[in-house]
Order: sequence, then C-alpha cells, then structure tokens
Amino acid sequence: MTPPAPTLAQLPLPFYTDGSGPVAPDRKGAIALDAIFDATGNAQYIGYFRNVRLSLLQHFVHFPHQCDGYKAIALERPGRPWLEMVKQRWIAELGVVPLGNDCDRPQWENAIDLKKQMTAAERPAWANADPPTPSELLKQAAQRVKAAILEQLRQRSLQEPLLFGTKLKESGRLDLK
Repeated sequence: MTPPAPTLAQLPLPFYTDGSGPVAPDRKGAIALDAIFDATGNAQYIGYFRNVRLSLLQHFVHFPHQCDGYKAIALERPGRPWLEMVKQRWIAELGVVPLGNDCDRPQWENAIDLKKQMTAAERPAWANADPPTPSELLKQAAQRVKAAILEQLRQRSLQEPLLFGTKLKESGRLDLK
C-alpha cells in the first residue's frame, strides 16, 4: 500500500548545488515525484520520474537559472495513478499551475531541440545541406549548445561530469544519458 503523501509545505527544500559536489547524490535510481523551484521560491515544474537524480540533472541542464531548489518524495514502487494524484494535489496547493506544467511543458519533459538552438548562420546551412552534412551540422550545434550549458552549470557551481547521449545529437536533440 502506498503511504499518504506529504504536502509541499512539509518537505525540505534542498539547493541544487552547494558548491561541494554532485546534485542529489543520495537519490540515485529512486522513483520519485519532484517539484522544482527558482531562486525566488516560485515553483517551475512538478513531475514524476523513474530516476529522480537523473531528472533533477536534466532539468538543471535544460533550465540552469530556473532550478535553484527542489522538493521530492521517493518511493519503492509507486503507482502512476498515485503519483498523478499527488502531483495534482501539489499543484492545487500552489494555487497556480507552474509554467513547466503548462505552456513550457515540452521544454521540461523532452530533450533539447537543437534545431531551435541553431544560430542564424547554422539554420540555412542545415536546411540546404546534402546528407550526411545535416547530421554533422547538428553535431556541431550540439557541441556549441553543450559547451554553453556546461559553462552556465559551472557558474552555478555544479561539480560533476555530465554525459550527453551521442545518438540523440545525430537526431537533433540533446539530453543526458
């Protein structure tokens, strides 16, 4: 039986980084429901994932300046209906739907679309290129975007290596492995 869920107000709000190491090292592999908060304490996104640590890192990669703290509960085998119910309760508790659960949902839940991150010079080169050049151009864009993300994360004091999925880059997406 799934235990009763705590309210958001009952959960601690750890910071993403404290400058001394990795994000949520004690949360590896746990199935969890998490709420992401910015520096002003506003909820940005609430969701559930099979690996809470990986999801926290992916959110940090996608939105380094919107991820300041998080609240999370992890369970051994929670059912999807229970997770969805608690997610809706947390949103109701906030009194407002976070943008990450509304108009910004695709950006929070999907890999980074490299085509949308291309520069003005990269877009026409990619659109007019003959195979296999488009995939090479996507890889170049991926390297540029990845470098910018890693610099932003370094500025936020993240001190752990991140592995990005190689095959995703070839299809025009960027995300952690």
